[in-house]
Amino acid sequence: MELKILPRNIADMIAAGEVVQRPSSVVKELMENAIDAGATDVKVVITDSGRTLIQVIDNGCGMTPDDAVLCFERHATSKLQSAEDLHHILTFGFRGEALASIAAVAEVTLRTRREGDSVGSEVVIAGSEVKSVREVATPQGCNFCVRNLFYNIPARRKFLKSDTVEFRHIVEEFQRIAITRPGVAFSLTHNGRDIHVVKPAQSLKFRIQDLLGAALVGEIMDIGANTSVCTLSGFVGKPESARKTLGNQFMFVNGRYFRSPYLHKAVMKAYEDVITEGATPSYFIFLAMDPASMDVNIHPTKTEIKFEEEQMLFQTIQGAVREAMGRNSIGGDIDFDNPEAVQMPVFTREFQEFHPATYNPFDPYSAHVDKAPAEDYGVLFQEKTMPSTQVMTIQGRYILSQSASGLMAIHVKRARERLLFERFAKALENNVHMTQASLFPVQVTVGTEGVLLLQEYASLLESLGFDIAPFGTDTVVLNGVPEGFSTEAGKAEELLRNVLLLLEDNSSSLPEAMARETARKFAMLGASSAPAITSSFEAQRLVDALLQLDNPEFTPGGRRVISLISIDELEKRF
Repeated sequence: MELKILPRNIADMIAAGEVVQRPSSVVKELMENAIDAGATDVKVVITDSGRTLIQVIDNGCGMTPDDAVLCFERHATSKLQSAEDLHHILTFGFRGEALASIAAVAEVTLRTRREGDSVGSEVVIAGSEVKSVREVATPQGCNFCVRNLFYNIPARRKFLKSDTVEFRHIVEEFQRIAITRPGVAFSLTHNGRDIHVVKPAQSLKFRIQDLLGAALVGEIMDIGANTSVCTLSGFVGKPESARKTLGNQFMFVNGRYFRSPYLHKAVMKAYEDVITEGATPSYFIFLAMDPASMDVNIHPTKTEIKFEEEQMLFQTIQGAVREAMGRNSIGGDIDFDNPEAVQMPVFTREFQEFHPATYNPFDPYSAHVDKAPAEDYGVLFQEKTMPSTQVMTIQGRYILSQSASGLMAIHVKRARERLLFERFAKALENNVHMTQASLFPVQVTVGTEGVLLLQEYASLLESLGFDIAPFGTDTVVLNGVPEGFSTEAGKAEELLRNVLLLLEDNSSSLPEAMARETARKFAMLGASSAPAITSSFEAQRLVDALLQLDNPEFTPGGRRVISLISIDELEKRF
């Protein structure tokens, strides 16, 4: 086949796919450009979760008329003059790909003016083609309006998630940038509603409070370290505040947000044995280091960074977190009065990489069925319609009941799980409401992203029996929980946080599979939070309800609920 050079517009669309993956990508790139331009006030205006409009307005240095056109060309940058400059990058952007990529897949209008210029410039561009350039009156700085994202790539637009999901990603990107610049004012508006309005803050802690709430600030501790590899500062959560719900985990290097599962393990290693299994602490870790010792150019979005001394960074982070806990009388394994005590880890190239067990933010029951020899339950389940017989509870964990073929032992927690699963599965299928109202509504701070997530799954949660109402931008009021769940404030709050975790973890595209898995997980939560059985009457009700099911002998995850001890087995014991 004959080789051909791709037309520019097609090449630009392909390149744009690496940088502009969803509306939040545009927000990230334009906000970073505003910061690089020296802005002290950045406004983000969103319509329809970015599908219709993404507008970023800043009061930065602005551009000349010529640069206002040139900035949309690929690799147009003021940050790099030579290859050597790649080793000294301290700005957010430097490759000149962002604006070209955005202009390739959207309709963009830029209005800009420099300080001292009498008039500004307006450039209209769509599909990489400049439509018009003219002089306009406009404030100093830049005003980018990005409309109809992916209008010329219907397939990409089709695969965007729901408005709630896409806006959650926008909020994430907004917070990541706003946290790093406490001295800059930021605002985020969605469909005419203010989501975040933060003024310049006196300190990083005040900025975290403005963005994520005062409750979180009360749960964090200062950390710091100064080594030959980096200077580390920031905050980590107290162990008792660790949640099973993921969120508020931030790492930055030279003011740039990045992801690193490896360095996340360093934090988790420091919390070993002081937080419950499956919980994750909040952390805000800021690294300052020589740009030449890392490479931010390995991924188009620059959220993955390669470090020369990654193992030493691991030790530094782990040591700093443990030191913070020691100073706050947590763990008590660091002696600060002993000058010979190890305050920070010794850096050696023989350091062995930490290999923890597979991380699982939620630990459901094993999905396999017990391997014990199968017993014949046929006779037992023919007795479903038999009159109720006297039952006996053992430590609230087991129920013993007589059957025609012997003795029936029931695992209480698993029996409840089986019953709740059937109830939730039916509710999801038939939209049946089973709400148990709380005597005193519980107010829970879940963060902006948590509120958005609950709104996204509002219909699902309502069908399960939850009554949840928003209360501000980061808080909800829990008015009711599904029947069978505890309405006690502490347990209800824990339930809601676990629900958020389940919703975050649910990525199934098949509605039927999603409904079954959701019912299974909610059944597990309900069985765990249900009050203890305190009377024979309650035990009898549980047995009667269980034996009305078509398949009561196993939980949805495959664990045994009922065990039959035959007369022959009993006789062998005497």
